[in-house]
Amino acid sequence: MAAGLRPSDSPTGAECQDALVVEMSREDFEAAVSDALDGIPEDLARLIDNVVVLVEDDPPPDQPNLLGLYEGTPLTERDSWWAAGSLPDRITIFRNPTLSACRSSAEVVEEVRVTVVHELAHHFGIDDDRLHELGWG
Repeated sequence: MAAGLRPSDSPTGAECQDALVVEMSREDFEAAVSDALDGIPEDLARLIDNVVVLVEDDPPPDQPNLLGLYEGTPLTERDSWWAAGSLPDRITIFRNPTLSACRSSAEVVEEVRVTVVHELAHHFGIDDDRLHELGWG
């Protein structure tokens, strides 16, 4: 794995739930998502197929602490019929729970990076158990 794609040792997600909400404009948050995507190594980025990455303020009500969500058909499950009229896969990064989970803007940027990589891994067919084993949980 490329050095720029290693999970950090900084507290993330549930570990930061007691922190105050970080102030970050939607524009700056979207820039952090864009920067995270730009940080994907070119060899991997070329393999990403038919995916849209979105920013939403809030996750579904039944998952209020969700930081990101992949919806689609992983590359490992696509067959010859998949492309016939398939909508793009969706990766959604949720702004408010990410801001609530972090203590600083720098931590938000790192959490966004980890979340983007985590959700892209699902696009490549890597499940949550394996991501946790690799330190990307």
